[in-house]
Amino acid sequence: MTLTMAMPKGRIFEEAVQLLRSAGYDLPSSFEQSRKLIIDVPNESLRFILAKPMDVPTYVEHGVADVGVAGKDVMLEEKRDVHEVLDLNISACHLAVAALPTYQRGELNPKVASKYPNVASQFFKEQGEQVEIIKLNGSIELAPIMGLAGRIVDIVSTGQTLKENGLVELEQIRQITSRFIVNPASYRMRAGEIHDMVERLAAVIEGDGSEDH
Repeated sequence: MTLTMAMPKGRIFEEAVQLLRSAGYDLPSSFEQSRKLIIDVPNESLRFILAKPMDVPTYVEHGVADVGVAGKDVMLEEKRDVHEVLDLNISACHLAVAALPTYQRGELNPKVASKYPNVASQFFKEQGEQVEIIKLNGSIELAPIMGLAGRIVDIVSTGQTLKENGLVELEQIRQITSRFIVNPASYRMRAGEIHDMVERLAAVIEGDGSEDH
């Protein structure tokens, strides 16, 4: 019986595929280059659904996919009813607050732009700061430049995008890595297959970690 796995397009997908290969899964060499949204791997009884990162937990929650890979940023924002069973330690980055270098704390612009309105709202609430959150779906760096918002909350990897757009990081919210998530019903009904996958992935992750010490 085929196990369906939801994966985000882009960097996480590429790193997750390499992790699966390291765990012994025989995936086609042209796998990452495929433009298909559904990819079947019959020899491994696996089916992959490629979706936007924010949509992966939704597919898993509703049982369209049994398991999936999602960034912790997405998990924090979406709060879907799924089991988060393993930190894959891939696609490391962090959520941060950023602004133009001229930004002064306490200035009159209380607006914050973000793809993560729930995360941003919770963060500023914990800081005891009242802000207005503006949800954007992309190119968040434009908001301070065009005067839409004084600050942004976004994912930062190398910091190069911020730098190229004249922004600076003000504070870090939390570290982010990708997680292996499971549909609750699938976790009960297909426990053997899912535990096997988790154990194989965990063995690779722990092996990589031991080499660093």
